[in-house]
Amino acid sequence: MSRIEPTLKALQVAGRKALIPYFCAGDPHAETTVDVMHALAAGGADIIELGVPFSDPMADGPVIQQASERALARGIGMAQVLDAVRTFRRRDDKTPVVLMGYANPIERYDQRHGAGGFVAAAREAGVDGVLVVDYPPEECEAFAGALKAAGLDPIFLLAPTSTDERIAHVGRLSSGYVYYVSLKGVTGAGHLDTAAVADAMPRIRRHVKVPVGVGFGIRDAQSAQAVARVSDAVVIGSRLVQILNDQPRESVAAAGKAFMAEIRAALDAMQHGAS
Repeated sequence: MSRIEPTLKALQVAGRKALIPYFCAGDPHAETTVDVMHALAAGGADIIELGVPFSDPMADGPVIQQASERALARGIGMAQVLDAVRTFRRRDDKTPVVLMGYANPIERYDQRHGAGGFVAAAREAGVDGVLVVDYPPEECEAFAGALKAAGLDPIFLLAPTSTDERIAHVGRLSSGYVYYVSLKGVTGAGHLDTAAVADAMPRIRRHVKVPVGVGFGIRDAQSAQAVARVSDAVVIGSRLVQILNDQPRESVAAAGKAFMAEIRAALDAMQHGAS
């Protein structure tokens, strides 16, 4: 079992919502990745989604596209991402880490290291889950099975356009949590409709028994609270990537920690009726 399930269960027992930040490995600086991971955890992140840079991140808007381009220009690939997780694990063996990215880097890694090389390396590095944006459940049952056999969670996306059949398929394959894309668009879009998210939850929960996190369009404490009222977890990516990239190098980690602390406080205020 990965660290994800016990982490989310403990939060549910405590009546708290999970906070899941995303940022791209190698951005804004190759050497700050591990420091940012520790800072996010210190600021209140419950799970960290670490982006694997890719040249064609089709689900992502300009902010994350540019982060991926900057990281690739610094020579950050799957091997460097796994090294970052290994280094993070020297000081933090508690915070779950999910690799989020696209099929190409995984398949390329297996080409270089042999079939199953990625799954074995991810497990060895201390990864807990893998979310592959362009692996629909119908086409990756074997990959999901390999992850589960290695004690890793296959995490899938659902969207407003997902059919009942797709939701049911994801419900059968997924573990850890499911990531619900809150809107029809790319990361960083600004038209979050929390009423529509709330309307979608009963249909998802009929088929999906793991916690449901919601991302895309969440930028601040107010939008995080709104989403947390109807979900189990809040995923914040583009806004965090922007904040990190706007800082001088020496302030990157501190800025990430401060932003997490702000969102964490807003989520915890809901628990105490102070929202």
